[in-house]
Amino acid sequence: MTRVFSGIKPTGNVHLGNVLGALVHWVDDQHRADSIYCVVDLHALTVQQDPAELRQTTFRLAQALLAIGLDPSVCTLFVQSHVHEHAELAWLMECTASHGELSRMTQFKDKSTKAGQGFVSGGLFTYPALMAADILLYDTNQVPVGDDQRQHVELTRDVAERFNSRYGPTFVIPEATFPTTGARVMDLQDPTSKMSKSQDHAPGTILLLDEPKTIEKKFKRAVTDTESEVRFDLAAKPGVSNLLSILGAATGRTPEQAAVGYTQYGPLKADTAAAVIERLAPIQARYAELGRDPSELTRTLAAGAAKATEIAAPTLARAQANIGLLPPNSSTSVVVGVL
Repeated sequence: MTRVFSGIKPTGNVHLGNVLGALVHWVDDQHRADSIYCVVDLHALTVQQDPAELRQTTFRLAQALLAIGLDPSVCTLFVQSHVHEHAELAWLMECTASHGELSRMTQFKDKSTKAGQGFVSGGLFTYPALMAADILLYDTNQVPVGDDQRQHVELTRDVAERFNSRYGPTFVIPEATFPTTGARVMDLQDPTSKMSKSQDHAPGTILLLDEPKTIEKKFKRAVTDTESEVRFDLAAKPGVSNLLSILGAATGRTPEQAAVGYTQYGPLKADTAAAVIERLAPIQARYAELGRDPSELTRTLAAGAAKATEIAAPTLARAQANIGLLPPNSSTSVVVGVL
């Protein structure tokens, strides 16, 4: 069976773009593939975090993933730092990737430039190696990603092929897949930019737990244009196209199909808000239910980590053996030199 791996970073709060752009595909994928899903808390450490807030955000994100529809009896769900093999394999990947490859990563260049003369952690530079380890640990076949992560999967493929060439067959070479339905969910106030988890109170971001009145208000104020024609045209009508993308994704249609019958922006905004409210209602109810028994979520994550370790540990051991690391309690003969 095809194995799929995906991870999501516990920063900010889950928003509509996460749900319709990626997480609905996770729910579907768990029924067609051997799916492994991970809250990548180690990746969050590339910028300074408040420890208590990071723990809380990690827990809330796992709660949201279950509420959206991930079934731990079908898929594997865990927290990255609960499986130590991720950090250990990351070092081998850092030693396999070149400085040039890491320095060409677009996200590092963008984020370090924005930081200016401020603090830029070494982890921001090397985290693509950790991402490669995340993927390769599980003999992953497919990695569903957005276009902004395409480069990281390409690097993962490159370092895996290099490792295999140098040290013998070790890793499965993964491929990136790019879901299209619902993949473009943009900011309601700036439809040329994605919704951001780091902007929790932004008027253009619909949060997973927003109340219906809040959702209605945000859609009512959504940016459109000075025309009145309702059509899907990303270049000429990004605001309207964003509404159609959201309406289509929330109702199982294409944006073009969602545009049929509309001649004014007001009804489009109202219907899109109503569709989103209806789509989020059962998720919000399930989230609240899970919140009433946090110990159950703790047990679920522990079971997921144990299940993930069963796959990750042999992969790490294979990589360590192939690269020449001496295994613990080894009876392997070594030649002791004379100083």
